[in-house]
Amino acid sequence: MTRVRVVFADDSFLVREGVRRMLDASGDLEVVAACADLDEALDAVAEHLPEVVLTDIRMPPTHTDEGIRVAAHCRRAHPEMGVLLLSQYVEPSYVKVLLEQGTERRGYLLKERIAQLDDLTAAIRTVAEGGTAIDPKVVEALVQGRSKVGDSSLARLSRREREVLAAIAQGRTNRAVAADLVLSQHAVEKHINSIFAKLDLSGDQEHHPRVRAALLYLAEGRS
Repeated sequence: MTRVRVVFADDSFLVREGVRRMLDASGDLEVVAACADLDEALDAVAEHLPEVVLTDIRMPPTHTDEGIRVAAHCRRAHPEMGVLLLSQYVEPSYVKVLLEQGTERRGYLLKERIAQLDDLTAAIRTVAEGGTAIDPKVVEALVQGRSKVGDSSLARLSRREREVLAAIAQGRTNRAVAADLVLSQHAVEKHINSIFAKLDLSGDQEHHPRVRAALLYLAEGRS
């Protein structure tokens, strides 16, 4: 089994140590550096070249968007490196910035997932393998937020289409969506075509472009 090397950044010592021990005990994940701030994280990325960077969004020195800055650096300097952001809140603007340059090897989880080892390790592995890992609660909050502001396009979607849209935004394949919603793959494909037509999104059915289109629509409004 190939071990996935992880650089973890969080300004809480207790969180860093707890997560490090949990991931190291998982069998196929290894925390090669645990960092407390932006500069430490960037130095560790350069030194260890991990498969995945797991980072809080808000850390010293400014406690604003350090995790987003780490993700942007990795996109420029290390495009094959995955980045999984942790946040206490659903922040649509950060979701948008994280995914503007693509959804491959990117993820966004709420920090409450730290206590759920299976969810956390599954997200790390997904990002390491080139996929997208978006917390279902993040997707749900984005959908609700769009609904509250009276999004007429979203209102045109049926209940089932909204369920399919949420699954797409979580990075699920057609087969996985079909299994989760007890539908045939053909029915899922029809729902996806209908969703993209109603929301005026690109009709590209490739995995990553459609995830990006769905998430950017929910985070901002248009693809």
